[in-house]
Amino acid sequence: MLAPRTTAWPLVALFTAGYLAPYLLPTVVGRLDSGLPLSPTQAGAVGSALLLSSAAAGFLLASRVERVGARRLARTGLTLALLGYGGAALTPAVPAVVLGVLVGGFGSGTVTAVAATRIAAQRDPHRATTAGLLGVSALAGTVYLTVPHLGPGHGQPLAAIALTALAVWPLTSRLPSVTAPQPQAVRAASDLPHRRQGLILAACMLCWSLVQNSLWGVSGRIGLTQAHLSEATVGAVFAVALGAGLLGVTGAGALGPRLGLALPIGGGTAVIAACVVLSASATDLSSFATGEIAWNTLYPIVLSYVIGLAASLDGRGRWAVLVGSASSLGTAAGPLTGSVLSAQAGFPVMGAVLAVGLLVVAVPMTAVALGVGRRPLPVVEIPVEAPAYDRATAA
Repeated sequence: MLAPRTTAWPLVALFTAGYLAPYLLPTVVGRLDSGLPLSPTQAGAVGSALLLSSAAAGFLLASRVERVGARRLARTGLTLALLGYGGAALTPAVPAVVLGVLVGGFGSGTVTAVAATRIAAQRDPHRATTAGLLGVSALAGTVYLTVPHLGPGHGQPLAAIALTALAVWPLTSRLPSVTAPQPQAVRAASDLPHRRQGLILAACMLCWSLVQNSLWGVSGRIGLTQAHLSEATVGAVFAVALGAGLLGVTGAGALGPRLGLALPIGGGTAVIAACVVLSASATDLSSFATGEIAWNTLYPIVLSYVIGLAASLDGRGRWAVLVGSASSLGTAAGPLTGSVLSAQAGFPVMGAVLAVGLLVVAVPMTAVALGVGRRPLPVVEIPVEAPAYDRATAA
């Protein structure tokens, strides 16, 4: 039996809180570089550490959400995010900032693991995923428009992530508490289904995300140093780009499975590769804005279909979490990879290298999508966890 539909909006909120840190990566890394005594490469390394911590949480918790309880894990993750990012925002000491970022990253990964596991059990995981992407894109766009007007310093984007965790906390009362799974459910969950396809998809998503975030992590510097734009202009471009992503995700949600999985994933990745080249070689506002807007329009569309593909491999959500964690590993390596490549070869060469990598991984990802589309996937029965509405536990 599938999870109750009443938990969908709390899951969307958790998805938004968990994914906000990666979406704000350019401004987080840029503010660490300008607001603290860190070089661009060191700031990129701190961004990578944040995302690596998030990925570690996903790998550790992929199979434990039901056993520990979605509500308990979500509250733990939100608390870590609030304390970690909030503490890092309030201190100028580099060691304390790094520690706070690591703690906050683990909290983000914990929240994302809960959201991914429960979304996979929804009747329509793609719809829930697109709603989550809409939420995080809208919130991140708002932050990009606001942060440049709040003065210098590294704390503003970190504080935005912490405050989001605090705002989402009340919704955790709608999540199920821990329940004992039925014996047949335990036996059904003993082995991961579709292991080969899942491992291929996880490996590809690691590389796919590494490429995306190698560019995303240095996009702010491309706009500032190569396209010679102001921080406010770069922030406005990012906000418009994320707004375009909202339109793209809305369209993807409306289309649903009509296009299948292979075309959006394979074809979309190929077009993203062209956008990466354009963004990395931008020298003025028009080329920078065109590349960033086109790229950010397509990125969440393809991501929503990939997450839906991972969810379809296992109704208990384990492949969704594991593929998401592999994606976080690639995301974690992205800022440092982009910083090193751009420092050694320049932004345009970096973009060409990244585009080739995207085209290579598009082939096996498309093959997995085609294989899943040719045969029905078995439905895995999971125990229903009653949503907790009692005031005692909600308090």
